[in-house]
Amino acid sequence: MSRISSLLVGAISVAVVLFFVSSCQFSQSEKFANQYVTYCGSCHALPSIDDLPKHIWRDNVLPEMGAKMGMRDSTYSPYQGLSFRQMEAVMKTGHYPSQPMMSVEDWSQLKEYIISLAPDSLSATSDEVEVSLDQFVPEPIALDDSGGAFTAFLAFDEQQGKIMTANLSGQLVTYDYPSRTTVKISSFGNALTAYHGGAARQYATLIGILNPSELKSGQVYSIVDGQHEVIADGLHRPVHTLIRDLNQDGQDEIIISEFGHLTGELSLLTKGDTGYQKETLYAMPGVVRVVAEDMNGDGLEDLVFMASQGREGVFILYQEERLSFRREQVIGFSPVYGSSWFEMVDYDGDGDQDIITVNGDNADYSVVLKPYHGVRVFLNDGHNQFSEAYFRPIHGATRLTVRDFDQDGDMDMAVVATFPDYATTPLQSFVYLENQNSDQFVFEAQTFTQADTGRWLVMDAGDVDQDGDEDLILGSFTYSFVYVPDSLSETWNANRVDLMVLENQLVR
Repeated sequence: MSRISSLLVGAISVAVVLFFVSSCQFSQSEKFANQYVTYCGSCHALPSIDDLPKHIWRDNVLPEMGAKMGMRDSTYSPYQGLSFRQMEAVMKTGHYPSQPMMSVEDWSQLKEYIISLAPDSLSATSDEVEVSLDQFVPEPIALDDSGGAFTAFLAFDEQQGKIMTANLSGQLVTYDYPSRTTVKISSFGNALTAYHGGAARQYATLIGILNPSELKSGQVYSIVDGQHEVIADGLHRPVHTLIRDLNQDGQDEIIISEFGHLTGELSLLTKGDTGYQKETLYAMPGVVRVVAEDMNGDGLEDLVFMASQGREGVFILYQEERLSFRREQVIGFSPVYGSSWFEMVDYDGDGDQDIITVNGDNADYSVVLKPYHGVRVFLNDGHNQFSEAYFRPIHGATRLTVRDFDQDGDMDMAVVATFPDYATTPLQSFVYLENQNSDQFVFEAQTFTQADTGRWLVMDAGDVDQDGDEDLILGSFTYSFVYVPDSLSETWNANRVDLMVLENQLVR
């Protein structure tokens, strides 16, 4: 054989070997990609691998994911620290199967595949916020003499013109801002998450267990003439309740957002001859809020709700006849986005309801500053097809209020962040977005110098000082979700800021 022929044969041999090696590598990569879609997308929406950095995947997410696939790991147990009752409740969910879904070798290779594609870190930069909130004057409020704050519920009662608030122990009070007086309304002995006043009847919702748990001890009370009656028990960490006569029969229905933990639901209570009957409208955990709105113009109120956890997004339950509903998801997020709140407003003035969301819950398996946390405006095309028109990154954004605070004809937004970057930008735990150009989505971002005096969890708006414009009320909750700088934690525990009223100076 000639030298040229030998070289040619050698080249062909090398090419063949390289082809098979590359084909094998492609086949392996394709295999792991398919496994990622199959296994990691089986119980929740599939996150993008580059949504989280390597160390979060390796140390937090993958161990939990493995446990949910029946993979045993001597360094990780999903039952760590649970009581026997809690452990039993978790086992009954079936979320942690006893038999593995794949071989140990395949699981090890799948983990390596995910970690190899994940970024080393995420961008932690935040947009600039001006520390100058000229339109509002901050007024800190102490409701008691104790340090720290545990405001679990906050709402402005328009009829009374008073702030209603409750702490972790279920002490419900009203606060009259002009007179600076506090009146105790009731005591429930557990964290209140929703309260609905009325002349003849009131409703109170208690979460039961604050921390993630499969135990179901939440309740809804009916209160008449000061007498408490439990009308729903064994609820799974309810965080929001809507009272509404959906079918227009003169009898209120009760729609409960049972946030839950591994399991949860959106449930409906209807009153019959023998009491209240419960029906599941959506059998997934993480529901944070529900509102009633006729979304298709048929004269019946539909239910619009936000879910976090595995199937993050906004859903519409179209009411048909006799309280039957048809579900449609209209906005979807990755399951690591931490959906926390939404408001429905006609942002662009075209006659339909748009949706504004905040994403920023950051106390689970992936505690890291995330560039996709923030506020988003989704515009409605008139047929309940929503498209994202605006995004403003805000680390740890968790609550949103949308009003025309400066009365110039467009929508301004106030955002609190329970999980901001406390190490470098603690004042961004509150961000006010003043609308400068509604069509072009130009907002001026502002905060105030006392924004770090509390850990803001809840918020509402209303004419607190009764001068004709709308003020903001922030509620502080200094319970330790995740690590914060010691100096900040000490300040919170030492001061007595339960509420912060941002008094609107528009009308003087």
